Order: sequence, then C-alpha cells, then structure tokens
Amino acid sequence: MEHIQEHINTEHIWAEARDFLQQYYQENQLEGLAARLREVEAAIGLKGQYWHTAEELAFGAKLAWRNSNRCIGRLFWPTLKVLDYRRINSPQAFIQALEDHIALADGSRKIRNVISVFPPQAPGKRLPFRIFNYELIQYAGYQEADGQIIGDPKHLEFTARCQALGWRGAGTPFDLLPLVYQYEDQPVQFHEWPPELIQEIEIEHPEWSSFQSLQLKWYKLPMISNMRLSIGGIDYPTAPFNGWYMLNEIATRNFGDQQRYNLLPAVADKLGLDRSSPFWKDKALIALNEAVYHSFQKAGATIVDHHTACEQFMRFVAREQAEGREVTGDWSWLVPPNAGSTTEVFHQEWSNEVKCPYFFPPSDSKG
Repeated sequence: MEHIQEHINTEHIWAEARDFLQQYYQENQLEGLAARLREVEAAIGLKGQYWHTAEELAFGAKLAWRNSNRCIGRLFWPTLKVLDYRRINSPQAFIQALEDHIALADGSRKIRNVISVFPPQAPGKRLPFRIFNYELIQYAGYQEADGQIIGDPKHLEFTARCQALGWRGAGTPFDLLPLVYQYEDQPVQFHEWPPELIQEIEIEHPEWSSFQSLQLKWYKLPMISNMRLSIGGIDYPTAPFNGWYMLNEIATRNFGDQQRYNLLPAVADKLGLDRSSPFWKDKALIALNEAVYHSFQKAGATIVDHHTACEQFMRFVAREQAEGREVTGDWSWLVPPNAGSTTEVFHQEWSNEVKCPYFFPPSDSKG
C-alpha cells in the first residue's frame, strides 16, 4: 500500500536514537540519559518506534537545520520556532495549523523562522498527512497551445495536477497555487489560501521607471514543504519550514534562469541595453537584483543579499569551530550565483557528509 512503512529496522532506529539522545543530553547538559535510553530502547523493541518529548523534538529540528549542508543561513539555527502538531488528526485542523504557521512566520515585516511538525511515519500504517507542494506557496505555470508558457515553467506539471483536481487559476504570470494534500487514505484534495494570508511584494527599480511595466511581484515567505525531517531514527515526512529569501533566489534564479521566468531579455530591452555586448546579461541581472532588493527593503520585508549571507555563514562556521564541531556543506549550493568569488565562502572547502538529524529530499531513502 502506498506511503506505508512496511520494513522496520529496529536496530537502525535504536542506533540513531541512542546517538541523538546522547547529543541532546550532552549539548544541553542534562541528567537522566541512562533512564531515557532504557525507556526508548524498550519502546522501540515493543512498538518499532518511540515518541520524542517536546524538548527533544525542538532540539532535533534545530539540529537538522544546523546540519543542512545546502543552507547558507544556518547562523540563526537556535532561533527556530518549532510548532508541535504531532497529535493533529483531522484535515480541518491540518489546514488551520498551516495557516497559523504562515501567519506566525509572516505576520509582521520581519519574517520568523518556523517549522510545523506533523505526525511521524508509524510502522505498518499510512502516513496521516501528505503535502504534494514542493513549496507551500508557489506560482502556477501554464502552457499555451502555441507552446508559450505563462507563469513559472517549473510548476507546469503541478499546475496541471491542480487543474485536474478542479482548481482554476486566472491565467496570469503570478497565480498562487493551492495547497494539495492527502489525509490518510482519503482522496487528494486542494485548498486555496485566503488572499489576505499571503503577502506579495510588487517589484520596482529605484532608478528605472520603465521597469514597473514588467509588472513583477514575488511572495515574501519561502516555505519548503516536501522534505523529510529525520530525528533520532524517527521520520517526520510532513514538516514544512520557512526561513527568509536570499536575494539571488528570487532575482537571479527564479526571475533570471532561462528555464524559469527568463526575464533577462525583457529587462535588457526595458533598460535599453545593447544585446550585442557580451555583458548585457550581467547588466540585466544586476538590475533585477537591485530591483528585488529595493522592493523588499521598501516594503520592510526580510531579505538578505548574497554578500551579507556569506558573511553570516562564516560567522556560523567560526561559532561551530569554537564549540569543537565540524561544519559540513555542499559547496555548489553555498556559493552564490552572483559574484561568488568575491565571497569568502567561495575559497573554502567543505565535507558534504550528512549528519543526522537532517532534512532529506523526498526521493532519498533512509539508510
């Protein structure tokens, strides 16, 4: 049966549980480790799993962020707000919890780092809740009969799936897609976010008034929703989390990449750039970054430029080294796509070893 964990490797679960609990008790300078280990070992032997305390869950989620090899924003891992939704057992409560998460994270100008943890994968049982969105908030993509794409090409397939479920967008380049989810063995459903819940930023350039005619915008809250949170041998497949945007994510990749919105030619034309020059793309890319950064700053919305993000990451590295901990990282993700060699991160080498707790992509199988 789909989404059922059938094979239970209790030895593997116990080994991960033991390692995690030892780290939890050591880093927090707690007593009572031996008794807790006996309790957890007995639960695994009897049920094939155990239940994290609220404190263990919060610490494990923070560690998963601290260990995330692709994340450059790990300096702020201790600030993560963990919402414990493991006992939610209805679609209505599930949707309300997600909307509460968005409101908490994006309820003011400054974004708050938040993760919502829903029930874990139980041995021999169907996953209680499943989210099909890659990001909880994302824009639709439509392919016209002539092959033209309106919106985000990355989400063509997912948009078609939403339409097959009965959702209909307005057909603009920035239609917010609904939440697509499943509760136990019930049919897959969609839920449209209340318009007032999702905050979007209109993009303008501080100097080029012609830029406004592109009618660009982007949402404030990046919220990953399809990663598997693994803590001490227990999997939480539904654990959406958010940080805030790094400038390059929107301006360079989402707007600039040819396979995404591919806006560099349009920006170049608006700015009157000479496209016979080998540097026209560079100039258009800089203009896009200036526009996105200016617009988020003007709105008081949280965003970090790539130079500041790299400086923050190196502060994270220094703090971890001072605690005697090795920092791991995926160099290809940590180095920004703009001006990479001007940052200190570019000139470092990192081990890409995975340390648990960790956020795993949905395609990754558990070891």
